[in-house]
Amino acid sequence: MSGTPLDRRDLFRGAAALTAASYSRILGANDRVPLGVIGCGGRGQHVMSLFQKNAAVQVAAVCDVYGQRIDQTLQKAPGARGFRDHRKLLEMKEVAAVYIATPDHWHAATSIDALNAGKDVYVEKPLTLTLEEGPRIVKAARVNDRICQVGMQRRSSPAYLAAKRDYLDTGKLGKVTLARTWWHGNGAHLQKAPPELARKPDNLDWGRYLGPVKWREWDPQQYWNFRAYLEFGGGQVTDLFTHWIDMVHLFLGQDIPFSGVAAGGIYYYKDGRTAPDTVSVLLEYPGEFTATFDATLAPGLSGTGMELCGTKGRLLAAGGRFEFHPAERGAQPVITPGGDSTQDHVNNFIDCVQSRKLPNGDVLIGHRSAQASHLGNIAWVEKRRIKFDPVREEILPL
Repeated sequence: MSGTPLDRRDLFRGAAALTAASYSRILGANDRVPLGVIGCGGRGQHVMSLFQKNAAVQVAAVCDVYGQRIDQTLQKAPGARGFRDHRKLLEMKEVAAVYIATPDHWHAATSIDALNAGKDVYVEKPLTLTLEEGPRIVKAARVNDRICQVGMQRRSSPAYLAAKRDYLDTGKLGKVTLARTWWHGNGAHLQKAPPELARKPDNLDWGRYLGPVKWREWDPQQYWNFRAYLEFGGGQVTDLFTHWIDMVHLFLGQDIPFSGVAAGGIYYYKDGRTAPDTVSVLLEYPGEFTATFDATLAPGLSGTGMELCGTKGRLLAAGGRFEFHPAERGAQPVITPGGDSTQDHVNNFIDCVQSRKLPNGDVLIGHRSAQASHLGNIAWVEKRRIKFDPVREEILPL
């Protein structure tokens, strides 16, 4: 065979271009994106409504283990089909993309199934329940050449992106040595199952809800308030810290810590939960800074924020705004609007489904932010300092 050898990167670029071209022919330049929704709880139905605000989207199918939620969601998505098993939804050839809003313990399996079925994926954060799941999802997205957006919506917020440009990219903060984050009193971790769930509804598939989790008899709290149980989610650390550590990664340009410690416990809510109601996490990064997270569900404290502390000033993101406080004594703070944007994040995903560009919250970004949070939870569970290899992305032995 004569001629210049084909560079490996050219081969992948050619394959990606072919896939994108084939995808465009299937959809057509002006066709709507048929969307499947997997997980129809409060978050799932809310974000589905944001997808529906995008004129390029048509909800074609919905899926949930609870028949009542399927019925509720179908009323908001005329013409869509309803499923109990996500694999049946994925068999629909007309579905081009899926939005996944299941509990955390189903994120990996559902995402991988969807990617292997040739669907583009928007999956809520945290991307994973365990460290081991992340590389598998990244691989599935890359091997199948699929778009995979993780629901860390601040990545698409004009306000956050502007703050990064104005204060980090310009060097106005100087050398940042501490990133401090907190999230107190989050009600999503304090939900009480309604009385009608005291007995398992006949149209709720408890066995399918459990999925990879070992069997236990019906427990309405473990269904309704899954974030409080480490078998189904990572508590406040992976649910809330993941949002903020993702912003630390974006602003400071590093996304793999090399150590983690944590302390906390179930100090107040003695209700059977296995995730701590009060926790503090500290991660250390090769860029010579630490990132901390403090959270409590105990009554009396609420609110969330991030503060980047540098040698020339500090940047506070809290209360729906940014405050830049220069280090000079007597200098007045600069205040600008803040806020995140799920609608912008949804729109970015749909744009990328059509253009085949990487989304703002790409699967690798989502993996790294969830991974950092997992180190905090592992440190709390094992009651020790976790040492992490940033190159191999592995926990180092004791």
